[in-house]
Amino acid sequence: MAGRDHGGGIDAARARYGGGRAAWLDLSTGINPEPYPVTVAPEAWTSLPDSGAMERLLGAARAFWTVPEDAAIVAGAGASALIAQIPFLAPAERVSIPARTYNEHAASFRYAGWEIGENAPAAVIVHPNNPDGALYPAPNAPFSVIDESFCDVTPEASHIAEAARPGRIVLKSFGKFWGLAGLRLGFAIGDPALIDALAARLGPWAVPGPALEIGARALEDEAWAAATRIRLAKDAARLDALLLGHGARAIGGTTLFRLYDVADAAAVHDALAQHHVLTRVFPYSRAWLRLGMPPSGRWEQLERALETAGGTAGGAIRAGTASRGSAVPSS
Repeated sequence: MAGRDHGGGIDAARARYGGGRAAWLDLSTGINPEPYPVTVAPEAWTSLPDSGAMERLLGAARAFWTVPEDAAIVAGAGASALIAQIPFLAPAERVSIPARTYNEHAASFRYAGWEIGENAPAAVIVHPNNPDGALYPAPNAPFSVIDESFCDVTPEASHIAEAARPGRIVLKSFGKFWGLAGLRLGFAIGDPALIDALAARLGPWAVPGPALEIGARALEDEAWAAATRIRLAKDAARLDALLLGHGARAIGGTTLFRLYDVADAAAVHDALAQHHVLTRVFPYSRAWLRLGMPPSGRWEQLERALETAGGTAGGAIRAGTASRGSAVPSS
């Protein structure tokens, strides 16, 4: 399958702009920059993952997300691994997927022989949406996927209460909110028949022992989750104030990433990269620029880069007018 546009890619940025990895401030993703603290028992590395560890993880997930009793749940090696398998759970037909959203959904359905279109018997939403943070009602299609990878910052918006409906799957990502993307852990929750079929496709030991242990401990730590939501909300407000002070216009996002309207996103992206700050631009909009949250000790680097970019980018940070589409809702 061909490579697709995503955040990250520090190696490619270094090849173009120079600098060691430690010099780069990667704001191109929506990953929590202050992750859950990790400790792992030695046996988690040396033993095959046991059933007790998986049961603890799934039990913690059920409690954390208030999963309905009659919904099933399976864990896999990241939400993307689950996304790649989900289209094979139903006969290929037509699926409705918003055009401006996480692109792996459309790619996976196309690979499985599906057609992307409207008025379809299948539907996918990313809720909150990436990159604009839009919140959607739950789809009513007979086969529906609700990707809630970024919903842990706004748990009140979750559609998890409807997860047990026939034909429904709700996806949860561990790497975003807990900041441990490299752990590769994700969950599919929903219609027991679909979840059982998905589990069969994943095979045994779909989640490694260290991920089972770390994931269970993190999901059980409600105090950390509550404190993290408060911190991320403060950081998102700080980021908005900083970008608006340079002339950008905030048009959406979550507290893990913010989306801005600028006059020339590519120029701003380039100007910031000159100072080893990596942001996200999108092939379908010359005006949209997305930034994740800096870690607590790296805000000054972003501030300095913006001060310089405001001059060298020839006013490209200033919010555009001709290039704007309709405003998107913030979350």
